[in-house]
Amino acid sequence: MIFTILFALMVCMLAYQTGLNTIYLVLLAISWKQIRRHMREEPATGPSDVFSSPFTPSVTLVVAAYNEEVTIVESLRGFLSLRYPDLQIVVVNDGSTDRTFELLREAFGLQRTYRVDPKMVPCTPIRGIWASRRHHNLLVVDKENGGRADAMNAALNFADRDLICQSDADSILEDDALLRMVAPFLREPDTVVGTGGIIRLVNGCTVDGGRVTKVGLARNWWVRFQVVEYLRAFLIGRLGWSKLNATLLVSGAFGMWRRDMLVEAGGYSVETLGEDAELTMRMHRLLRRKEGNYKIVFVPDPVCWTEAPSSLRVLARQRRRWSRGMGECLWLNRELFLNRHHGACGLLAFPYYAVYEFSGALVEFLGWIAFPILLLAGFLEPLMILLFFLLAIVYGAVLASSAVLLEQFTYRYYERWSDMFVMVLFAVLENFGYHQLHVWWRVQGIWDLATRRSQHWGNMQRVGFEHAG
Repeated sequence: MIFTILFALMVCMLAYQTGLNTIYLVLLAISWKQIRRHMREEPATGPSDVFSSPFTPSVTLVVAAYNEEVTIVESLRGFLSLRYPDLQIVVVNDGSTDRTFELLREAFGLQRTYRVDPKMVPCTPIRGIWASRRHHNLLVVDKENGGRADAMNAALNFADRDLICQSDADSILEDDALLRMVAPFLREPDTVVGTGGIIRLVNGCTVDGGRVTKVGLARNWWVRFQVVEYLRAFLIGRLGWSKLNATLLVSGAFGMWRRDMLVEAGGYSVETLGEDAELTMRMHRLLRRKEGNYKIVFVPDPVCWTEAPSSLRVLARQRRRWSRGMGECLWLNRELFLNRHHGACGLLAFPYYAVYEFSGALVEFLGWIAFPILLLAGFLEPLMILLFFLLAIVYGAVLASSAVLLEQFTYRYYERWSDMFVMVLFAVLENFGYHQLHVWWRVQGIWDLATRRSQHWGNMQRVGFEHAG
């Protein structure tokens, strides 16, 4: 009986791996076509045209900061120098216990100001509002700690532009990133309500004056694995789902929304650790009921550079938190599951996230336990072992390598071919240990959710940017 159960687990894991990689293969084909189309259409609405257009909407860039003393000043300098015709920046110090607020006050000449809090969305008490004597468009909100979602809600209360762009205090946006993010709003002003850009890892890059001046690949192995993950997730996953208007995650590190829709939706949810995914799913529900004709778009060329965890302990905590957050988001928006009224979002994307991005980790984990037991007991034929290897490892490595090649033959941020070969190598190596670790972290996240273990917005222990000279 026990071997029958173990064999069934093995079959389920094989089916899971086959299904996951096949979905990624389909998304890869869609993404390749979309990138080629985007690169052909870009000259028609390039950054210069967006900058000079009288119809370009104003933007508030909101930044939540908690214990970000290592990167906050340089990141904010970069934000303040962004090329955009009408930009407001609202930074929220979410009860930091380090020198984040003091550094902001010293670097940008902050002075206390008095503004009425409209309280459009609830947040923890505000301790003070500070304006910059040097930058008329900079506002800093100092508040009691309430977590990332609560900090974003506080920023929303003081934002007064047409669009809200969210980013992180350890991030750097490219000079024309906002112009590229806004382009879909200009092309289809009546239908586009949200856009997301691509996240790239700043580890190993050279930063000067709040700008990435030289792109490089980090020496740290954990970061290299994450580079491959991010390329696969954004250039294949996000772009493919966007074509189907089934984007279920606009990243909190770099996403843009219509301000009026954010307020109508009630802001960011404090009930989950995955507030960015939860907001995206809730937007789909709200917009389908409200209008029906809408788009949430992923744009592949606006770039946000962010620092990735470089230690195993911090990376494990981040992925465990992501897994739990995804489970919370799926539960809060379970109305979408196989709901034909929500189109591809309900019939395709939501089941995919429920099966493959969340619960599938448990299936794979149990399958990895069953595999050596069945192998030692003589229940597995050599042909089945070979089939498993091909499906679980070779298939996945080919797809991950395809994401690297897609990057190299389109945007080519990594100019050295040696970097590409290293990334392809790590696309193969991730299947021999790193992937299994990732599955274990995701299972831990599922356990945290099932046991309702207390968890909050953590501190990532920033290393800081590598500077020129």
